[in-house]
Amino acid sequence: MTSPTMEQVIAAAAGPLPPGVSLPTPPVHDTVEEERRYRKEQLAAGFRLFGKFGFSEGVAGHITVRDPEHPDRFWVNPFGMAFSLIKASDLILVDHEGNLLHGNRPVNRAAFVIHAAVHQARPDALAAAHSHSLHGKAFSSLGVPLDPITQDACAFFEDHGLYTDYTGVVSDAEEGKRIGQALASYKAVILQNHGLLTVGRTVAEAVWWFITMERSCQAQLLAMAAGTPKHIDRETALRTRGQLGGSFAGWFQAQPLLDQITASDPDLFD
Repeated sequence: MTSPTMEQVIAAAAGPLPPGVSLPTPPVHDTVEEERRYRKEQLAAGFRLFGKFGFSEGVAGHITVRDPEHPDRFWVNPFGMAFSLIKASDLILVDHEGNLLHGNRPVNRAAFVIHAAVHQARPDALAAAHSHSLHGKAFSSLGVPLDPITQDACAFFEDHGLYTDYTGVVSDAEEGKRIGQALASYKAVILQNHGLLTVGRTVAEAVWWFITMERSCQAQLLAMAAGTPKHIDRETALRTRGQLGGSFAGWFQAQPLLDQITASDPDLFD
C-alpha cells in the first residue's frame, strides 16, 4: 500500500481549498546553516513538549535529529538535563561512534547506542524519539502490539515493530542493532519492558508519533481494563492508516502543539 501524497492528505482532511487558501507545509531552507538551526529549534521544542506531557523519568529519554551537512552525526539532548529546560544552544552533536563533536556535556550512553543504530538502519529517518513514558512502558510490559481499536491507533496498524529481548539498560552496540532490526521499515517499535521508540522524516513527525502512540497505549490499557475492546476491521484500519499515518500527516498533526510550545516557551530558541 503506497503512502498518500501531501495533496491527498490535505484533501482528505480539509476538503477542496478555496482559491488563495493553503495549509502550511514543511519549510525548505536555502543554506545548511539555516536548516541546522531549524532542526535544532524543532528538537528543543520537541523536548519541551515531552516535558509538558510528563514523559521524563530521571535522566532517561532522548530525541535525535541528523545534522543536515553530516548525516552520520546527530544532535541530541545533553545527559541529565531536564526536558523542560532544554534550549537549542544546549544540544550536543555526536557521531555514530559516540564521539562528542559539539557541546560540553556528555551524551547518554543508551541514547548513543539506540539512536546510532536506528539512524544507520533507517537512512530515510531524519529524527527518532524515545522516553520512558508511563503508559508506553506499562503497555510494553504486555509484549503485544497495539490493536486497531481507535481511529488514532490505526496510524500504527501493521506499521510498528515489537522488540522482545530486554536485557537491561541498553549499553551494547549489538543490542542497538537488534532494536534497529525490530524497527525495520516501520514508524515505531515497542521495546518490551522498556517503552516506545518512534521515527520520522522530520522532528515534528517523530515527536507526534511518540505522543499519539503513548496516548493510544493509554487508551488500549483503559479499554482492556474495562472489558474486551472491539477491533476495527483490517480494510478500514488500513484505509484509516493511509489517511492518518503518512509522513506529512504526522508533521501536520504536530503543528498545533509546536505552536503552543513556541508561544509559551520562547526561550527554547536561545
